[in-house]
Amino acid sequence: MSELQREVSELERKSATAARLFDIRRIIGGLFTVYGVIVTIAGLFASDADLKKAQGVNINLWTGLGMFALGLFFLLWLTLRPTAPPAPED
Repeated sequence: MSELQREVSELERKSATAARLFDIRRIIGGLFTVYGVIVTIAGLFASDADLKKAQGVNINLWTGLGMFALGLFFLLWLTLRPTAPPAPED
């Protein structure tokens, strides 16, 4: 294998790694998980006035749990079905 082919092969490998690193599922899953934890914590410490405004439903708690579950789903999806690296061209 020539030096040029080796360099091209190395660059293709780095490109595939970068593409997997910036997979949209990782970004969406991470953000929803973090925001879900924050909103869930806000729901756990909701005041009576907050509950009265929402007609007795702890909307922060339920929304936070839903966001957290969605974020975990995206991260699980990323883990179970990772992006396949592109096939090398001849």
